Amino acid sequence: MKFFPSLTMKFFICTIVFVHLCVFTFAQNKDTTEYFSDKTLRYEDHEYVKNVKTIQLSTDPAILAPAFINLTSDNKLYLSFDDLDGDVKVYSFTLIHCNAKWEPSNILVSEYLDGFAENPISDYRFSRTTLQRYTHYSINFPNDGVKLTKSGNYLLEVYTDNDPVNVVFTRRFLVYENKVSVDATVHAATIVENRNFKQEVDFNINYNSTEITNPFSEIYPVIMQNYRWDNAIVGLQPQFVKDQQLTYDYDDVNVFRGGSEFRWFDTRSLRYQSDRIQSIEKDSNSIYNVYLLPDEKRTYKRYVGTNDINGKFLIKTTDGGTDDVDADYAWIHFFLPWDPPTSEGTMYVFGAFSNFQCHTDCKMKYNYALKGYEASIFLKQGYYNYEYVLQRDNDKSADDFFAEGMHQETENDYAILVYFRRQGSWVDELVCVRRINSKVQ
Repeated sequence: MKFFPSLTMKFFICTIVFVHLCVFTFAQNKDTTEYFSDKTLRYEDHEYVKNVKTIQLSTDPAILAPAFINLTSDNKLYLSFDDLDGDVKVYSFTLIHCNAKWEPSNILVSEYLDGFAENPISDYRFSRTTLQRYTHYSINFPNDGVKLTKSGNYLLEVYTDNDPVNVVFTRRFLVYENKVSVDATVHAATIVENRNFKQEVDFNINYNSTEITNPFSEIYPVIMQNYRWDNAIVGLQPQFVKDQQLTYDYDDVNVFRGGSEFRWFDTRSLRYQSDRIQSIEKDSNSIYNVYLLPDEKRTYKRYVGTNDINGKFLIKTTDGGTDDVDADYAWIHFFLPWDPPTSEGTMYVFGAFSNFQCHTDCKMKYNYALKGYEASIFLKQGYYNYEYVLQRDNDKSADDFFAEGMHQETENDYAILVYFRRQGSWVDELVCVRRINSKVQ
């Protein structure tokens, strides 16, 4: 049955939209430092509090599936997170439709949601056998309370005390339709000097001319490597338009660094050491500390093929119980020998656990006595991929070549997103998601 909001709900919806538009306008008119303050809503993956950890948003965390769902299917997204305070809080979420550039769309909530604008997260369980106590929250959606009616980019906003101002974290997800098709290939870069180091993504978009009348202005493609947004290639114009097909076959602007296979560590057991662990200890607060073996700089190393999960992580415990509430937390200690320290920027530990961002909690400090960079990160038991990156001032994307090197042979996942804005519309529809792997095509 179609949901028709009451006057109270209409007032709430208008309030939500007004707050988000005001915050966005405020952010656009302030300097960069103030925009990135903790109190400003950011239209990206971000945590606003320190007590919430291990946020997962996926169609299936067990198989590391990305947060992409088909609008016309019964697919659901699974959201879970841990509150390290270990108490019970009133958590709720709302969904914000965004355009292809991750700015709030100029439409009402009732135009893209069928159901309630505010939805409670009421499923919670307390940790059981862990040294670090926490409360595990989870929810599946779309559900009976809220359904999505438009494709495109969405921001999930979680907040407390029924007040969107008390934002806890935000996460991006995508809702797509299959209105066009994409043929794609990934291969070594065409330009000779890049051939051994970079990967080129060429693709064609096949469309129906009755739907798309001006592809140069209506179509907006995005190419992602390993589901990272910081180095995504956006807004390419087609080279050729012919027979209801758009061709994107560049030699330079559709090229990514191949990188190296991700490093890894395994803390599924805190009783036994895996290959990459030097020692496991408990500190004075009875919290586990896992010391990894020292890593090495790989900038100019030869390519080594190893199986990885392309920067993702899997929450898992083999010490008994269930993964959600029996997996414990531990301080993971990283060390990268490096002499002398670099003056080119700041070093970070990087991966899906840091939202593929240079996260403050993952910032590395230089140890002059040991002549290397070190970091300690509080993470839940599981299997993790990671790498070391350099963040230079004013650079949008992290530099993974600086410590990791790059090779065209490296296995990487790619996603091609195709956005479509109709003439006179305010909405960027996501009309295709094409996923492809550099080694499995």
